[in-house]
Amino acid sequence: MNHVISVFREQIQNLNLIWKLSIYNMKSQYSNHYLGLFWNILQPLMQVLIYYLVFGLGLRGATAPDAGIPFIVYLISGLFPWLFISQSINSGSNAIQAQIELVTKMRFPSSVLLSMSFTSSLINLFFMTMIVIVISLFNGYVNPIHYLSLIYFVFASFAIIFAINLIMSTLIILARDFRNILQNFIRMGFFLTPIFWQPGDRGNLLNVISDLNPFAYLVMNYRNSLIYGDSILYGTIEQHIYFWSIVIVLLTVGSYLYTKFRYKLVDYL
Repeated sequence: MNHVISVFREQIQNLNLIWKLSIYNMKSQYSNHYLGLFWNILQPLMQVLIYYLVFGLGLRGATAPDAGIPFIVYLISGLFPWLFISQSINSGSNAIQAQIELVTKMRFPSSVLLSMSFTSSLINLFFMTMIVIVISLFNGYVNPIHYLSLIYFVFASFAIIFAINLIMSTLIILARDFRNILQNFIRMGFFLTPIFWQPGDRGNLLNVISDLNPFAYLVMNYRNSLIYGDSILYGTIEQHIYFWSIVIVLLTVGSYLYTKFRYKLVDYL
């Protein structure tokens, strides 16, 4: 537990640095693009169009939105948080390796790079979420007070994504094979998360897998806060306990690995 406290103390002490570097990276990423930061909105919208053509029009049997909720709305309320989750894991797991010279040549808290990648992805999610909020307000899907549960979604997302990236950013440096393994798990996670299909509408096995998938819990909480709003949070007490149990285990393992190898990573490159 001391390792976990130490890592989180490192994040709190460097909050200002995390924010400034996240903004800088975002600006530099699109500095040579004519549309600039507008790509933060345009790119996910293009992906929505592709998935809508495939799953909404081409594979109607694979879709099952609730009555009164158009499929395109159901799709974006699941796809936007998934893009945020996958982007955060992809960039965060590779963050230390990509900046290994910075970490080794100066006294730089390497775990901050994981929070920085999360923050950059969170800024992108903000623009995408505003689109869903406008649609939700226009159609009156939920009471606007439910939007506050997005705070829980961000908090829960940070906890599990940061924990995963603590583990994977270390393992990827120790053995590059873990990068390929992670990529395949993320691809598989897309289809095992209720993005374009509904829990309860597929086969029993898929529902069981969905219940065991912590990202399904996150996506459904995001969707619940914007277009369902049956309750403040999605899930039963058992689902909440299950999710946070996974988070605690991953944080404990990740903090231990990070603390054990943080000063030895360059030796493995």
